[in-house]
Amino acid sequence: MPDAARMLWTPHAWLPQGWAENVLLAIGADGRWTDVTPGVAQAPVHAERLRGPLLPGLVNAHSHAFQRAFAGLAERRERERDDFWSWRDRMYRVALRITPVQLRAIAAQLYLELLQGGYTQVCEFHYLQHDLDGTPYADPCTLAWSLADAAADAGIGVTLMPALYERAGFTQPRLRPDQRRFATTPESVLAQANAIAASGRPLVRAGLVVHSLRAAAPASIHRLRRQAEGFRGPIHVHVAEQTAEVDDSVAATGARPIEWLAREGLLDARWQLVHATHTVPQEIDSVARSGAGVVVCPTTEANLGDGLPDLRGWLDAGVPLAIGSDSHITRDWREELRWLEYAQRLVLRQRNVGADAPREPSTAQRLWQRVQHAGAAAAGEPAWGLVAGGRADALLPDAQDPALRGVPTARALDSLVFSSPGRPWSDVMVAGRWVVRDGRHPRANAIAREYDEAMAPLWQAD
Repeated sequence: MPDAARMLWTPHAWLPQGWAENVLLAIGADGRWTDVTPGVAQAPVHAERLRGPLLPGLVNAHSHAFQRAFAGLAERRERERDDFWSWRDRMYRVALRITPVQLRAIAAQLYLELLQGGYTQVCEFHYLQHDLDGTPYADPCTLAWSLADAAADAGIGVTLMPALYERAGFTQPRLRPDQRRFATTPESVLAQANAIAASGRPLVRAGLVVHSLRAAAPASIHRLRRQAEGFRGPIHVHVAEQTAEVDDSVAATGARPIEWLAREGLLDARWQLVHATHTVPQEIDSVARSGAGVVVCPTTEANLGDGLPDLRGWLDAGVPLAIGSDSHITRDWREELRWLEYAQRLVLRQRNVGADAPREPSTAQRLWQRVQHAGAAAAGEPAWGLVAGGRADALLPDAQDPALRGVPTARALDSLVFSSPGRPWSDVMVAGRWVVRDGRHPRANAIAREYDEAMAPLWQAD
């Protein structure tokens, strides 16, 4: 339930139109903002006074929670060449060991860190499905419930999205032995999504996933699309992350991955194209016409050597652009935005690539507005941000953060993103409840202890 104090007042808050002064916010019994009013010079007596500046929380639009157990542990090159595919093989070895209890502990630690990094909702692209030997659990949602329990432990919102995953590649009709825990069908993932949606768990939403074009046959993708005609949640898909995937798609289907999705008439506003790193202008145009969104994961894409998305192309086309932390090598949205911009600067040898002068001269503010808006659709949330109807999620920076010293509020986002390293968020609210206060989470020690206990057996054989 939301806190007893139903009103907040802050000297500065980030509203959809930008920074506003003297903002009064009201929280309803459902944990959503009922009213957001700028220009209230004096805080009402019954309102909780904040020191500001207040920002909305952000949706982390792409997560594989179990990969938190792998973060930082694949940074050695043990043979002549190391790339995405060799990283994937090592990651599979970890995926084959994780139990439901361990997954809950790992995910809870991750979700706590995401809260500290400014995320208040996370989209779980969920493809770890079965028992260690590949046998289905009696309850197909067993590992999904581990993730939901972990989200409740931390106090974050979660969109659980079971993945269609049925083959090892375009020309490999079956899964590899080390993919045995991933096997699903269109019917099984839709049944899982419906069970999640019907569970009534607080702060839990449901979505669907097609793992990738290489991992699902065209007939199965179409079957899932038909069966999900009335499904209102988001539909995510890994697409065009690696050039090898693009080449294989052309060889197998005669089309690039995004080109194929558009050609087959699959895309609509529910669809989220994760990575979409390697594109041509015609694909960007087709996505823009469809209403679909894109989810970029800059630190993972850098860590895996994926390549760079066409940032200007996506922005100029008006395609919704969300961010995610994917493999969780980084767990702070400020660093994701920083990497998104800096990588473009290095390649183009220009500055403020993400800005749009003279209308939107601030790179941080333009990117922030875009990912705020796009994150709602990626998570299946009807509204987002400090607006009436949006969930009452909010962030307060640490008052002692050196990034903000001497900086006027109008430039606070610029400094928060590009003056680093910043401190974790001091206060984090989710659905009207402060889950982090003064940098402290009430379950931080217990979550850390359970995480340590889960990690020890995972790595004792390595």
